[in-house]
Amino acid sequence: MTAETKTESLEAAGSCCSPSGSCHGGGAAADGPGSLTTVYEVKGMTCGHCEGAVSSEISEILGVTSVKAVASTGQVTVISDAPLDESAVRAAVDEAGYELVGRA
Repeated sequence: MTAETKTESLEAAGSCCSPSGSCHGGGAAADGPGSLTTVYEVKGMTCGHCEGAVSSEISEILGVTSVKAVASTGQVTVISDAPLDESAVRAAVDEAGYELVGRA
């Protein structure tokens, strides 16, 4: 699964309606039992390319099932199977060329 696919899954999970317009789409599975949602603040993102770079790096962390980065707010929402080691998230954000401020 690519970072783009994971991002699309998260976008579907953020709404009560699926992309097909039904109110009971497959998006709920991305944030089901055993899933943990954590929002981080990342400094330096300014565009879609930035969002993609951060999402791609974070999605490589073991246990991450979905990532959505939003440059305009500086927030990155991560869904994972278990709590993530913040140093791993920090290293991924650094690798992408940005700065992890901390949890939002």
